[in-house]
Amino acid sequence: MVEAASTTWVGLALVVGPGGIGSAVAAELERTCPDLNVLTAGRHGPPASSLQLDIENDTDLNQLSSSLRAEGLPLRLVFNCTGRLHGPELQPEKRLQQVERSPLEQQFGINAIAPILLAKAIEPLLVRDQPFHFASLSARVGSIGDNRTGGWYGYRAAKAAQNQLLRSLSIEWARRWPMATVSLLHPGTTDTNLSRPFQSFVAPDKLFSPKRAARQLVEVLLEQTPDQSGAFLAWDGQSIDW
Repeated sequence: MVEAASTTWVGLALVVGPGGIGSAVAAELERTCPDLNVLTAGRHGPPASSLQLDIENDTDLNQLSSSLRAEGLPLRLVFNCTGRLHGPELQPEKRLQQVERSPLEQQFGINAIAPILLAKAIEPLLVRDQPFHFASLSARVGSIGDNRTGGWYGYRAAKAAQNQLLRSLSIEWARRWPMATVSLLHPGTTDTNLSRPFQSFVAPDKLFSPKRAARQLVEVLLEQTPDQSGAFLAWDGQSIDW
């Protein structure tokens, strides 16, 4: 099914966040969909990525549609691979007394607010009668129904908020852009900087290389249709409880 679908993908694809998963997703799209011109966009711009885009910077987002329009190709796919779990002043909370305002705001900034503003930025490029995919990395820990261990307050809540925002987007786009498909994708635990401090808790056969994660994500993505828009899916295509 994926091989057949890939032959119809002609135009422009944008992968936002050229980190471990993002770079691998861009490479997998180039391999799977040879007629797609795949661009990457990141904070540092060329040569690290095709375009300069800080997804938390409104000026960069406001300029994005013009940069993509200049490519002269129809926009067929946008895949947001950005995310933040930890940093110099940011660690997942293990208990309530570790919850602070600034880290919560950081989690929501990149994991919830940025993806919906990215969708807003590229919406002027959509064409009503042309298939288009908007995908964004979510996480199983963002599932409210699947939360059995607690903790990680900010990251869990921000991913849950992203899920709600993009689910609402899928409903609006179903009316305005009926050939658009919105997908929320959980990549599984992948061997990147984001997961590295927490890999000791992961079974070796459940820790994916970026290349494998990208192959699985692209396979699931290319199988989605407008009738399935707004789905929250794992790397194996299985639906995840909201």
